[in-house]
Amino acid sequence: MATTRQAHTVWEGNLLEGKGVVTLDSSGIGEYPVSWPSRAEAANGKTSPEELIAAAHSSCFSMALSHGLAGAGTPPTRLETKADVTFQPGTGITGIHLTVVGEVPGLDEAGFVKAAEDAKANCPVSQALSGTEITLSASLA
Repeated sequence: MATTRQAHTVWEGNLLEGKGVVTLDSSGIGEYPVSWPSRAEAANGKTSPEELIAAAHSSCFSMALSHGLAGAGTPPTRLETKADVTFQPGTGITGIHLTVVGEVPGLDEAGFVKAAEDAKANCPVSQALSGTEITLSASLA
């Protein structure tokens, strides 16, 4: 069954001096302030589209990797995934780097790296972001 999730943003003012609030509608878990300075300079307690993409990508990748490992008979005990989304003002998002460290009983480093590469290629968020270079570092704890 397909699902649809919603979020919305209310923006006031121009790009450089304006501000907005992103609301996560489907979950109802919060409203998060956004601004151009929080995107192009320091976060200063506000989020950005790139941080939200990083959150989506790290969680989707972790789910895909966990599923792939379990399907291969080596379910993970723990996966910790970090996504670094690089934004260059005037250019846009220039790359995403995933870093994953896993605890996977019965699996060697080469097997883990292979499973991580497969998850990177096949997680739905990676596929949605396929126009952006996505790199990966994977290791066992």
